[in-house]
Amino acid sequence: MTDFFDTFLDDYFAECDEHLTTVRRTLLALESSVGQPRAEPAVTEELFRAFHSLKGIAGMVEHREIELLAHEMETYLRAVREGEIRLTTTGVDTLMDAARLLEAAIAARRNRLQPLDVEHSVAELRQIAPGSEEVQAPLAPAAVVEAGPLWEWIFTPSPELIARGINVDVVRARLRALGDIVSATPIVGAAGAIAFRFVVQGARGEIDRDQWRADGLICSQAEEASAASTAPAPRAERPATTLSSANHVRVDLARLDDLMRMIGDLVILRARLGDSIARVESHVPPTDWRAIQENTSALERQLRELRDGVMRVRLVPVGEIFRRVPFVVRDLARETGKRVTVDISGQATEIDKFLVERMLDPVLHVVRNAVSHGLESVEERIAAGKPPEGTITLSAAAAGEMVTIQIADDGRGIDTERVIARARVAGLPIPAQVDEAAILELISSPGFSTREATDRISGRGFGMAVVRTTVQELGGAMRLAWNPRQGTRFTFDLPLTLAITDALIARVGAEMFAVPQAAIREVIEVEAAAIHALETGEIIQYRGAPLPIVRLSKVLAVPVKPAARLHAFVVGGAGSATALVVDRIVGQREIVVRSTSDRLIRVDGIAGATDLGDGRAVLILDAAALARYARNTRGGIERERETA
Repeated sequence: MTDFFDTFLDDYFAECDEHLTTVRRTLLALESSVGQPRAEPAVTEELFRAFHSLKGIAGMVEHREIELLAHEMETYLRAVREGEIRLTTTGVDTLMDAARLLEAAIAARRNRLQPLDVEHSVAELRQIAPGSEEVQAPLAPAAVVEAGPLWEWIFTPSPELIARGINVDVVRARLRALGDIVSATPIVGAAGAIAFRFVVQGARGEIDRDQWRADGLICSQAEEASAASTAPAPRAERPATTLSSANHVRVDLARLDDLMRMIGDLVILRARLGDSIARVESHVPPTDWRAIQENTSALERQLRELRDGVMRVRLVPVGEIFRRVPFVVRDLARETGKRVTVDISGQATEIDKFLVERMLDPVLHVVRNAVSHGLESVEERIAAGKPPEGTITLSAAAAGEMVTIQIADDGRGIDTERVIARARVAGLPIPAQVDEAAILELISSPGFSTREATDRISGRGFGMAVVRTTVQELGGAMRLAWNPRQGTRFTFDLPLTLAITDALIARVGAEMFAVPQAAIREVIEVEAAAIHALETGEIIQYRGAPLPIVRLSKVLAVPVKPAARLHAFVVGGAGSATALVVDRIVGQREIVVRSTSDRLIRVDGIAGATDLGDGRAVLILDAAALARYARNTRGGIERERETA
């Protein structure tokens, strides 16, 4: 396969994704028209165009099963749109099942797997549609040929041919009548003109070439086609980007990763340059030093703007996750017999594409849990004085370099007594203080579940452990809040991007550490005399309330000298805030995050490493994990004393 065709397929799959996004967004809206004399015209028209486009582009690359399935969905929608049939619940269910199969079929082709069997879904669509015969525009009459060798057909579309109803779909259907299409490949001619090359397995016969040429087709002799099919196609230089419209450019994400890596290297070199310049300051005349400082500051500003520009290119709407939720909720509601609505806000909030892909499964898992555990049955809700329909609320918002995603339900909340009872059965340590952070720790423990037996709608058990691990690996934090009989809310705080971030540099003894600024609520100064020791740890007075502190020197086993004044990072949300105490804060730096993916060297509380410019590796601290570790340690000490 030529490089050009590889690029063509990349664009094909990207366009498929765009049409599938339209399908997910509009299919649920179609359900409101069930039983109506006519379906909502705008909705049916948009769906019809999406399936029609999918059919056309799938046919261009000979993905027959995708083309056939999209055609049958288009046929049904055409009948609904034109009022030939009335939209029914069965029709909507069949369309949704077919849409899921269509998405799976495209994914199989993208991953170069065996094409999926769509015949059963096609048969179901044909049962509910009044007819599914493919309408073809007239071509010049073809000669009847017998089975034989390969023939090569070149079709060059033009505005005149399109006006006569002759396009790629019509040509391909006509060639199928002659024999089996072995391959179909787009080719680029002079001045960027596009043509299509079909190789057809059929018999050699008498063909009226003038008639076919009038319809934009040129047929080669069998010997020529055979040679063409075995010779390597000319290699076209692969363009860096491919235009999808006048204002959009599609770029492979791997290329943006490379670009971000190079910017990261520039950030490190900039830091090294700054250190080198600082060392020669005393040897440079003041007038020259002022010019050096101005140029250095300008370089730093330009580098930051370059970083921000590349980050913006990588950002995509979080709606890519949210659009899938209504489909999941609809299926689960039907399975559980519950009535559920979905309220979504903040879909336009942007986040790094990599984070969107990694957070899809965790978000869907929490949504499933909300339907399974959080929302009551219709009878229970009515008895409790609630509306019969439960509500799942998804929202997203950006603040600085962090994005917050919230998933809430208006159900029964969390039964803490049941959670603790199940934790005891599972042999999990029970914290001395049962608050929201402690309950979140329990339900996120591997192996924990409130269900006696597993089912398709998994509980807040093993899956929640995976959710927490995923969020932590992305440098984020997870919070939990609930009100009995009123609902539950999960909150994910995630960084906009993982590659480059602003951090505060702290010194503990002789060691230097970096703490991402997005994880820090506040920086405070602590007097050693103001620290009070308790049986389970140490606290200080903070805004009129006690605040637990964690000395990083003890957690990281770093020797330090006593000091009268210390600095601390306040991390965590309300109710779980903790102060991480360090010797002093050195300053703020832009750092390149080098994550530790090797499980053999990963340590809880260490997010990765960076280079500040002097060539030495500096560890990046996971502030939330260190605070959680400290809370667990205090809880363990308390339990040991209670047991003794």
